[in-house]
Amino acid sequence: MDYLYLAAELFVGFFSLFIVVKLVGKTQLSQITPFDFISALVLGELLGNAVYDEETGLVFILYALALWAMLHVAFEYVGQKFIKARSFTLGNPSIVIRNGKIDRQQLKQNKININQLQTLLRQKDVFSVREVEFAILEPNGTISVLKKSLYQTTELKDLNIKAKDVYLPFTIISDGTVLWDNIKECGFDKNWLDLQFPTMV
Repeated sequence: MDYLYLAAELFVGFFSLFIVVKLVGKTQLSQITPFDFISALVLGELLGNAVYDEETGLVFILYALALWAMLHVAFEYVGQKFIKARSFTLGNPSIVIRNGKIDRQQLKQNKININQLQTLLRQKDVFSVREVEFAILEPNGTISVLKKSLYQTTELKDLNIKAKDVYLPFTIISDGTVLWDNIKECGFDKNWLDLQFPTMV
């Protein structure tokens, strides 16, 4: 295979894949479901086969990536637009612990055993099933836990302590570079920065 042609295929494939991931959205990483995982594998396989197959051209790479992206976006759109189809396309959460009792039927339906459930609970800092009032298995395979009141974290309102305002911290200098957008977002300017860090600006 000609090196220049291979470089062209890789270049086109790289940026096409980047565009596809942007179109599909952040759910591929943050809320990945089993279908999303398989979809990402197939997408990578399509690109890999297209790049290393000498009989495959750039047009095929673009066509395969575009068609797969359209199918995925259409599938996601149906799930977002139509409530009845959402459970089919995105899946439904399952209550695996209800009122402190393990629902073994739900475990069986979701094909997980007690050991796997305990592993998921430990990842939520729960080391005893007795602490759990409700546990919900999410469509992406993670678990959400509502502890019994006896084991819940104490909050300020429980101690009748007045809550303080919470503010979002901003980074204004990163790796020696001044982030002017963040400074403006905070309502400050260059004069303020000069006063805070006179040797830096």
